[in-house]
Amino acid sequence: MHKEREDAVGVNKEEVSKTLIELEKSYNERFSAGDPGGYLDGFADEVSYFDPILENIVVGKEKTVAWLSSIYSNPHIVRSEYLNPTVHVGDSGDFAVLAYNLKTYVLDEDGNEKQRRAWNATHGYRLVDGQWLIVHSNWAFSQTVTERIAS
Repeated sequence: MHKEREDAVGVNKEEVSKTLIELEKSYNERFSAGDPGGYLDGFADEVSYFDPILENIVVGKEKTVAWLSSIYSNPHIVRSEYLNPTVHVGDSGDFAVLAYNLKTYVLDEDGNEKQRRAWNATHGYRLVDGQWLIVHSNWAFSQTVTERIAS
């Protein structure tokens, strides 16, 4: 986690970072165990959403929940690794961007762990009435091409 100082207006950026990382982990753990409600409940009304199988952005909580509900099935994830979490907290303390790499593991037919997916996740959070809500969510496979390209 990137260590940040408390700024002049009293925003403890390190504490906000810790809070968002723990919140994100709680959402992921519920999702992985068969309960997508954590993420769905954590979206702001105006959330925008991307994932690797979407051609276009989805905007709005109702549409995002409908999309995720249409593709969700219990992934039976037994372990997750949260790698390289970075949180950028705005000076006002009410907006932050969390980015991290996520590796998920399931059990194979012999009961051994195997990696299911490797993700790059980026979420914009906004503090609304004392609650951190996701205003933008972007999920990407950690490697989709082998050639290094910029566009």
